[in-house]
Amino acid sequence: QVQLVESGGGLVQAGGSLRLSCAASGRTFSSYTMAWFRQAPGKEREFVASIRGSDGSTYYADSVKGRFSISRDNAKNTVYLQMNSLKSEDTAVFYCAAKSWHRDKYDYWGQGTQVTVSS
Repeated sequence: QVQLVESGGGLVQAGGSLRLSCAASGRTFSSYTMAWFRQAPGKEREFVASIRGSDGSTYYADSVKGRFSISRDNAKNTVYLQMNSLKSEDTAVFYCAAKSWHRDKYDYWGQGTQVTVSS
């Protein structure tokens, strides 16, 4: 089973930046699609960004397009989420997730890391 360990969350002022990291267990990491989700209090978990293992193509939720950037370093088995121009509405628990290309759902999840944006 894939283990995902997150870091980089914290408190930041509106307009500031944070970079989240997610370190995954090694085997077949490069073949996985990796993603970030977030969940604010009282809301369902929502998709933020993903990056394919096959070609590195990325996809973003409209709410973060132009502000967030997802990347991966397969040599380090790590995926990143660079978050710029943060807004108070970005405040949420952020989760790292992974899935195989042949799966419809994300089967592996990190523990979550809190991002709080103050206004």
